[in-house]
Amino acid sequence: MSKKLEGKIALVTGASKGIGAAIAKHLAAEGARVVVNYASSKADGEKVVAEITKAGGQAVAVQADVAKKADIERLLAEVKKAHGKLDILVNNAGIFSPGAPLGQITEEHFHRMFDLNVLGVILVTQEALPLMGEGGSIINTSSVVSTLSPPGNPVYNASKAAVDCLTRTFARELGPKKIRVNSVNPGLVETEGVNSAPHLKDRKDEVAKMNMLGRIGQPDDIAPIVVYLASDDASWTTGESFYVSGGMH
Repeated sequence: MSKKLEGKIALVTGASKGIGAAIAKHLAAEGARVVVNYASSKADGEKVVAEITKAGGQAVAVQADVAKKADIERLLAEVKKAHGKLDILVNNAGIFSPGAPLGQITEEHFHRMFDLNVLGVILVTQEALPLMGEGGSIINTSSVVSTLSPPGNPVYNASKAAVDCLTRTFARELGPKKIRVNSVNPGLVETEGVNSAPHLKDRKDEVAKMNMLGRIGQPDDIAPIVVYLASDDASWTTGESFYVSGGMH
């Protein structure tokens, strides 16, 4: 029985842990050859690759800070050199720093958040497009906060709302090229980042009670939606935002 993504080349940014790592593993399990991007931890990136190869998949880890254009150019040059094409781009890299309510927002906080969460999506997509052809799929990791807009972290909320807007706009621009663009909008997911942020770690039970299924998410709850969007099963799906949040949005 053939796998959904057999013969496809996928790049997942921010794939060394959490949601990105789960996405990379699920794509590889469906036959894609995966480029696992990491920003700083080579050990984490290589751990994901090792888990993929142990399970019979194909992957390689490549370092790049996707908030930096030079790093992005090098990353996509390596994809081109190794594979000559790109079928699936998952713009997953992002940052969630401790909340900064309105009165505490600084220029540094704003630019740190938007340079990675928004500009990074733009620059990676720009650089990837020459490698993508008809049938290509771009999936952006957004968040339930793009519309839920909880208080206390307006810059992060705004950055994810921007990702949704980019998703719809890119879908319109790239539709004539038969390249699809969608976003996945998770609710609170138990990742290393969440567990290291006191203002989130201490509220996990509270947030779990706020959604319809009574629990927070796990990375493996998000990855199957990305596989669907990357595959031909979603060949008529573009410009959409898929909420995976236990019903909290």
